[in-house]
Amino acid sequence: MSTTIVPVTSERWPDFEDLFGKQGACYGCWCTHFRLPPAARRENDRERNKDHIRARIEAGPPPGLLAFQDGKAVGWMQIGPRADVPEWNNAGRGSAPLEPSEADDPDVWAISCFFLRSKARGKGLTHRLVQGGVEFARDNGARVLEACPMDLSRDSRSIGLFVGSTRVFEKAGFQRMVERKAGRPLVRLVL
Repeated sequence: MSTTIVPVTSERWPDFEDLFGKQGACYGCWCTHFRLPPAARRENDRERNKDHIRARIEAGPPPGLLAFQDGKAVGWMQIGPRADVPEWNNAGRGSAPLEPSEADDPDVWAISCFFLRSKARGKGLTHRLVQGGVEFARDNGARVLEACPMDLSRDSRSIGLFVGSTRVFEKAGFQRMVERKAGRPLVRLVL
């Protein structure tokens, strides 16, 4: 099956909305977990999260990529400069930058989140999204691309893999830099 990877833009909002469904993926998160501080996440409901990500998509530049198969969005990957996902940079997280200055460096990018339709999981779509993300980051001036994936999961179709599988990133050439949390290495690809 042919897969097309494209940046999410305001014109593609209906596709993004359809992919995330009425619940907003991952219990109404709408991919705001690394964008909003914990207090704001506790206050928000799925509609406010949806409004937040829609405003972000409409403001541009694209905060991620959509994967399409047969004209339907089947996957999403959040990718962009680290500064665009401030909670991903917190010192207490496994995803914290190696150097504090990298949190605001527009050339240091992060792949922070994935969401795939349940029927699309376990079929290599994440590999294709990461490959598309590497090209997207290069084309937009990134010099470094990082992720903080999970080493092990009981099931490749697990929603817990929203951070991606380490195996996927290693296959794409990412190198382990540090492991602050067991099973959650910070990986890096120099572009």
